[in-house]
Amino acid sequence: MFQRPSFRFYTSLAITLLTPVAMSAQEFALEHRLHRSGEAEVTQSDYARAEALLGWNARGLVTGNQVTPRWLPEDGRGRFWYRNRRVGGFEFILVDPTTGTREHAFHHPRLAAALSEATGEAFEPWHLPFETLAFNRGLDAVRVQTDDSTTWSCEISTYACERWAGDVESPVDAAVAPNGGWWALERDDNLWLRDLVTGESRALTTDGNGDVGWANHPEYRDLVTHERQGIPRPPVVAWSPDSRWILTHRLDERGVEPFHLLETRTGRPLLHSYRYPIPGDSVLPRFALFAFNVDSAERVRLDTDPMHMVDVTCCGPLQDSVWKTVQWSSDSQEVFFTRMDRGYQEVELLVAEPSTGEVRRVLHERSSTWLELNVGSSTIPNWRPVAQGAQVIWFSQRDGWGHLYRYEVSSGRLLNRITEGPWTVNDVLHLDESGPGGGWVYFTATGREEGEDPYHRHLYRVRLDGSGLEHLTPESADHDVKISPSGQWIVDTYSTPTSEPVTILRGADGREIRTLEEADFSELLATGWRWPWPFTVKARDGVTDIHGYLYLPSDFDSTRSYPVVDYIYPGPQSGAIGFRQAAVDPGGHPHALAELGFVVFTVDALGLPYRSRAFHQAGYGDLADNGLADHITALRQLALQYSWMDLSRVGIFGHSGGGFSSTRAILEYPEFYRVAVSRAGNHDNRSFGHYWGEKYHGPLASLAEGGDSYDRQANQELAHKLKGKLLLMYGTLDDRVHPNANLLLIDALVDANLDFDLVVLPNRNHGFGSEPYVIRRTWDHLVRHLLGVEPPPYRIRAPTP
Repeated sequence: MFQRPSFRFYTSLAITLLTPVAMSAQEFALEHRLHRSGEAEVTQSDYARAEALLGWNARGLVTGNQVTPRWLPEDGRGRFWYRNRRVGGFEFILVDPTTGTREHAFHHPRLAAALSEATGEAFEPWHLPFETLAFNRGLDAVRVQTDDSTTWSCEISTYACERWAGDVESPVDAAVAPNGGWWALERDDNLWLRDLVTGESRALTTDGNGDVGWANHPEYRDLVTHERQGIPRPPVVAWSPDSRWILTHRLDERGVEPFHLLETRTGRPLLHSYRYPIPGDSVLPRFALFAFNVDSAERVRLDTDPMHMVDVTCCGPLQDSVWKTVQWSSDSQEVFFTRMDRGYQEVELLVAEPSTGEVRRVLHERSSTWLELNVGSSTIPNWRPVAQGAQVIWFSQRDGWGHLYRYEVSSGRLLNRITEGPWTVNDVLHLDESGPGGGWVYFTATGREEGEDPYHRHLYRVRLDGSGLEHLTPESADHDVKISPSGQWIVDTYSTPTSEPVTILRGADGREIRTLEEADFSELLATGWRWPWPFTVKARDGVTDIHGYLYLPSDFDSTRSYPVVDYIYPGPQSGAIGFRQAAVDPGGHPHALAELGFVVFTVDALGLPYRSRAFHQAGYGDLADNGLADHITALRQLALQYSWMDLSRVGIFGHSGGGFSSTRAILEYPEFYRVAVSRAGNHDNRSFGHYWGEKYHGPLASLAEGGDSYDRQANQELAHKLKGKLLLMYGTLDDRVHPNANLLLIDALVDANLDFDLVVLPNRNHGFGSEPYVIRRTWDHLVRHLLGVEPPPYRIRAPTP
């Protein structure tokens, strides 16, 4: 039972440690490995061995570990293909679930020869110049796009390739209608339609401008990065299932205050300005909803007040994203949408008739803390219209756990609970409304299976009336599940961080049809790469179990003493570990870092998702908490068990929120954390997006004693407490966490006359963490100040494209 934490450390608690995977003798005796003892120097060979375990190198030593099914459109058999890593490269596999067959999608040597002849370039069978493909309806031809963006159609019977002269491929910034007959596009702040039969384009709006635009994304969502890198921004639209209506928004950013960035150039730098609301701003982006009739171009405004812009889209690159607050009924007669207040403490579900604009409220929830419609806040919300819009499935954490409920739309009346218990629904994956009880809802959940890691995802189905709950993935592991559009077939990859993934094909009832892939880590393990070491300890309250992993060097010697590096990401929307799939290279590159002579530590502390609501919201109103008390408590418990963990030498590093929390650690707990590397840190959330600070910390408010409610979370307020060795890094074109947050901290450190190290990365955005230079400087700082030796001169090589 979770209790809200008090700030105490428990150092004499029992520790439950899972048995580590036994290491083979080969892993300790590879000829190229130097066994270090005492405080020996760290050499270029050590760095080279660590570099070999970085993700872009390690991934090539593993086969069969990732299966992403690509379902064939309009295929009644449920067939799909996937690209599979094999020895020597990649292969394309075609699966027919109806017959249970798995075979090569084509003859790889013959296709390589055909493409080589057609293009004049030499291609190898297992290194073909494409990663995705499309079949024609009869599966007797395959269409691919080579690296030079040329599309080729290759007959599989003759293996003759010719340039594709068929239908125009849809641009990545188009939203294609369900019937395939229309593209919706945003051009110059206006919404356009293109008729794919006639090829004609027409504007549905003409009054968009730089301040008020149609179907566009708010500027605070990485605008500078997208423009500089040419990343398309598809329209924010939701097509009705019958392709007769488009729902979109008219986004008003007038009065939203800007941020500014300078792009480094020869001569004069280039100024980038973009509107970016922060906590306490009186003006936020707002939008009104409109429905457009495709045939008549009639514009209907939905009868509701403009809404604050909070989350808009989710789930992957922009071109793969969905408008997460909007869903149509299956009969296209009504459109449902949610309205969330700017602090995420109040949510409404509304329904509208597109032909009239009439809006009705279906239900309403309020909370004193933040509300979620999916415990993974960046994923698709777990509410769905059912029964042709007469009912709705709703997700709520009202009883302390994330569960599903069914409501009647016309009255807003609760019909029944669908799920219940001390566990959490993660994602609704599929609805099958046929059969008794309203049909089935398929969903993943964590924490239901006793004796398992509470972060293991499992797949379940239950009838909409709440009866007949079935567990469909019995293996004790984390299950990464994909369901076919028809709902007939399930592709399930299951593994743990200490076991190789297995991918199986299942039927809708969970029955196993066949194994698709069994991953092979043997070549990677032969290099000395180790499975992580799982542990379970108590949180700061002395009651709640928290879970994490240790990463050990390949030449680990239990008689030695190792400094500890804490890799942190505090969330609250996700943690440093995430789900428990086997990972060749988890966040922070812990396998590589451990090779330099460290024990690397990660833990899911209080304040992170996928467990109870109380667990997730333990730090509400205090972004400075960062779960650090749990990190320290966990490390002290582990050190009682393992004498080789030297808690007199503890460092910490992280990126973004991890940069914020690693700095906080060395400032607030200087007697415990001696060294920190902080990258792209949001050190003061008054310089970060309103949607973040106001959700997790609360509204910005003046205090009677002076200052405001955000003072206590600002790292610069503690800058004078720095005692250890701090390395700060930031990018000058970071349009997500503005450099201002780092500059405030730097100014305070300078004012306090304190020494620190600084790396400024010109023209980098927020995602510089895996640059070779950044990794090397991170390693150097930790080696120099935790191992106490001078790092060797070394250059990490960037991955080959």
